[in-house]
Amino acid sequence: MPRSLLLAVGAGLALSSFVIIHSAEAQTCEDLWYQRNEIYKAQGYCFRTERAIRAFGNAGCVYDNVEDVPLSTSQRRQIADIQRVERTHGCPR
Repeated sequence: MPRSLLLAVGAGLALSSFVIIHSAEAQTCEDLWYQRNEIYKAQGYCFRTERAIRAFGNAGCVYDNVEDVPLSTSQRRQIADIQRVERTHGCPR
């Protein structure tokens, strides 16, 4: 792969992470909570709290333990970024 293409791809990945982080920082605690849990829902997590069950339901859920949810590296990174911003904002757990 030509060096210029590698640099362009690398810059694109860095920019997408920058956009996700800064987009997350501009959101409310509610938005961040929803965004994080939407990732878990898409991968089949069975929610336990009334709030999450009301928002996402448990139809079609497969995984009772959050640690068992099959997340990609990108999804794990997104969740970690969101959680970091939630902590910075002092969002409730």
